[in-house]
Amino acid sequence: MRIYVAGHRGMVGGAILRRLQVRKAVEEDLTLITRTHAELDLTDQVAVRDFMQGEKPDVVILAAAKVGGIHANNTYPADFIYKNLMIECNVIHQAFAAGVKRLLQLGSSCIYPKAVPQPMKEDALLTGTLEPTNEPYAVAKIAGIKLCESYNRQHGVDYRSVMPTNLYGPGDNFHPENSHVMPALIRRFHEAAQSGQEEVVMWGTGKPMREFLHVDDMAAASLFVLDLDKETYEANTEPMLSHINVGTGTDISIGELGHMIAEVTGYSGRITQDLSKPDGTMKKLMDVSRLGDMGWTARVQLKDGLKETYQWFLNNQDSFRG
Repeated sequence: MRIYVAGHRGMVGGAILRRLQVRKAVEEDLTLITRTHAELDLTDQVAVRDFMQGEKPDVVILAAAKVGGIHANNTYPADFIYKNLMIECNVIHQAFAAGVKRLLQLGSSCIYPKAVPQPMKEDALLTGTLEPTNEPYAVAKIAGIKLCESYNRQHGVDYRSVMPTNLYGPGDNFHPENSHVMPALIRRFHEAAQSGQEEVVMWGTGKPMREFLHVDDMAAASLFVLDLDKETYEANTEPMLSHINVGTGTDISIGELGHMIAEVTGYSGRITQDLSKPDGTMKKLMDVSRLGDMGWTARVQLKDGLKETYQWFLNNQDSFRG
């Protein structure tokens, strides 16, 4: 069995690779294939074709993507739609051309419309208008789902998609401008604690509710879905609605999250809300009953995951300076 993990240096791809390396220790016939961006540009069609034809993987896990927070999505919308579309088209098509029968593509909860009943079920896809701030990225991720479904329908392959909620954990991006809310708050409260700031100001009312999934849980869920036999997977999905939500099924307000992170980072000053700043969508919670019915649920508790993530940040903070 030869498994290619695309995006193994990213947070999710790295977590999946770590789990596969544990598996490899007991499965001698398992070969893990990786390439850095410098070694293989996934937006280069010819390079991806040559790689797939040369390596001939049995399974492909597509965890590679251009990702970022609201600021990055608003600043580089063309990059987000172009690069993600190219990665998906090249990897999925060239995997098929090389004879790959099973593929797992990782997406995002931003595929769902801005105004959608909560919690968000898989069948909410394409029922309304997307959130404008990340529409280019979301369109690319929807295209990835439809690519997998189309190759399944036309060619009889077994290409699957999992859609995670907000992820966090070791390997996250803590850049002050381009990171998501969880790592951004960890860095902000850490720096406030270290410098003795009397106050940390958070945007909006603090009332929006968000769901957070530890990356190790996401890796476990991904391999769980990948390992399902085809009959079980198809019995729990539909040919043109085949993606599966991955989350915890629980959420927390941004205000509560801020206080929890303050405790974990040792910040003891005031936490105030800047009501002039926007809240964004008030609630984004995944319906994870489809995955739960198949036998998988998240295990990492948020407080425990935060402590682990903060320790990883401390151990690697030199790489986040500047």
